[in-house]
Amino acid sequence: MAMSRFLLKKAGAALIVVFAASVLVFVGVRAIPGDPATALAGEEADPAAIDAIRHQYLLDRPLPVQYWRWISNVVQGDLGVDRSQIPIGHTIVHRLPLTFELAILSLLLAILIGVPAGVIAAVRRGGATDHTARFGALIGQSVPHFWLGLLLITWFAVDLNWLPAIGYVSMRHPVENLRHMLLPVVVLGTGFAAVLMRQTRSSMLDSLGSDYVRTARAKGMSEWNVVCGHALRNSLITVVTVIALDFGILISGAVVTETIFSIPGFGWLSYDAILRRDYPMIQGIVLVTAIVYVVANLLADVVYSLLDPRIRVTGSGE
Repeated sequence: MAMSRFLLKKAGAALIVVFAASVLVFVGVRAIPGDPATALAGEEADPAAIDAIRHQYLLDRPLPVQYWRWISNVVQGDLGVDRSQIPIGHTIVHRLPLTFELAILSLLLAILIGVPAGVIAAVRRGGATDHTARFGALIGQSVPHFWLGLLLITWFAVDLNWLPAIGYVSMRHPVENLRHMLLPVVVLGTGFAAVLMRQTRSSMLDSLGSDYVRTARAKGMSEWNVVCGHALRNSLITVVTVIALDFGILISGAVVTETIFSIPGFGWLSYDAILRRDYPMIQGIVLVTAIVYVVANLLADVVYSLLDPRIRVTGSGE
C-alpha cells in the first residue's frame, strides 16, 4: 500500500511537471525572433502562401487557442506536421531509438568505468589509485566531445582502419551495428564516466565515515561486505540520481556526437530542425526531451524506494 501511494504521488508530480514543461515549450518557441509562418513558407513565398501557413498552424489565432489545440492533439499522440508536411511523431519515433541506443550504451560504459573507479578511489583515499582516478576524471570532464570524436576517427578509422568513421547500421546486424557505435559510445561514455566516478567517490567517502560502517567493522564483518553490502548500497542513491540526470543529458546532448559521426538520431534531427527553423519540429523535440527527463527521474524515484524502503514510507526522495 505504501508503495502504491508513493508511485501515485510521484506519477502525479510528474504529470504536473510535464504540463508545466509543455507551457514553457509552447511559449519559448513562440518567443523565437522572426515570423514562424515566413520561416515555414520560405523567404521567397508570396503573401498568400504565408497566410495559408499561418492559418494551417493557427498562428492567426490567440495564444490560448493555439496552445489548447496543440496540447489536445499531443495528448492524442499527434505532434503535428513539420514544414515538409511529414508527421512529427512519425519522424521522432524513427529517430529516437538510434539516440536511445547510443545513450544506453554510453551510460553502460560510464557505469562500468565510473562506479568501480569511484569505489576503489574512496576505499584507497589519498593513495596512488585515488590520485590516478581523480586525474582521469578531470581529463574526462575537460576534453571536448567534438575534439575527442575527431581524434578517435583519425586514429581508429583513418590511420588504423579498424573501425568505420561515420554512419549507422541497423541493430538487425548486431556486429556491424556495434562497430559503427563503438567510437561515438566512447566519446559520450568517457565524459559521463568521469562524472559518475567523482559522485561515487564523494558519496562513498560519506558512507565509509558513517557510524553504521564503523559498527559493521567492529562486529568483524569482512571489508568486502562492509564496502559493497553497506557503504555502496547507501551511496547508490546519489549515483542513481546522477544516472537519471545523465540519461536525459545524453538524449538531449547527443547533437555534437551524432553530427560528427553522421548518426541520423534525435540529436541530428534537433540540429537539422534548428537550421531549417522548423518551429513545429523544434516544439515537438523539446517536449519529447522534457518527457524523457521526467520519466528518467520517475524511474530513479522507483529505484530509490527499492534501495531504501524508508523513502516510500515517508514519500520523500530527499
